[in-house]
Amino acid sequence: MRKIVIAIDGPAGAGKSSTAKLVARKLGYTHVDTGAMYRAITLKVLEEGIPVIATEKVSALAQRSEIRLESSHTSPRVFIDGRDVTHRIRSSDVTKAVSSVSSIQGVREVLVREQRKMAAKGGVVLEGRDIGTVVLPDAELKIFMVANVAERARRRKKELAVAGVDVDEKNLASEIEERDRRDSTRDTSPLKQARDAIVLDTSNLTLNEQVFFIVERANEIIKKKKS
Repeated sequence: MRKIVIAIDGPAGAGKSSTAKLVARKLGYTHVDTGAMYRAITLKVLEEGIPVIATEKVSALAQRSEIRLESSHTSPRVFIDGRDVTHRIRSSDVTKAVSSVSSIQGVREVLVREQRKMAAKGGVVLEGRDIGTVVLPDAELKIFMVANVAERARRRKKELAVAGVDVDEKNLASEIEERDRRDSTRDTSPLKQARDAIVLDTSNLTLNEQVFFIVERANEIIKKKKS
């Protein structure tokens, strides 16, 4: 029996990556962080000095780039053209530019095609911003994760602190709000909840509680498929 596909969407800082990784581990599935794929392209755009407004050049760069995601028990590794860029894609410069790069139609066409290939055989947990609405509208389980801005800023600050970066939490909150605005209003694949997605507010939930909720919903669907 074909394993199911789980689509997890939501804004930055809602807890998608950590939760999706553990859900995949619990179910024995593959975790695909689509946001990391867009960050990898964004990093390469910045490295090559291509203006984000040069959409044709950015799209061409995406076409000739090779992105690989490698599973790990600690943190998934991200490679572009054979280079490990796992940590570099989390830099503030990439964070500020990734929404603009992600909104380019040519970039999305390339990466959506790759993401659909990854999900074709099932047994995957994909997380991003348009998985349930655009990439995999037929996914068996769709989760839309949300959290209040203050909590998301706190999480981001903690994440950056681990990487040795100290940032102001208020500035982070402002950046998150601006990112939400850009992601939700862009013309191409805007961030929005799929009609059949289950909303999961993680503001006051632990990571284990988030994982438990999604795994339970997944097991319900798997059980129905078996019967």
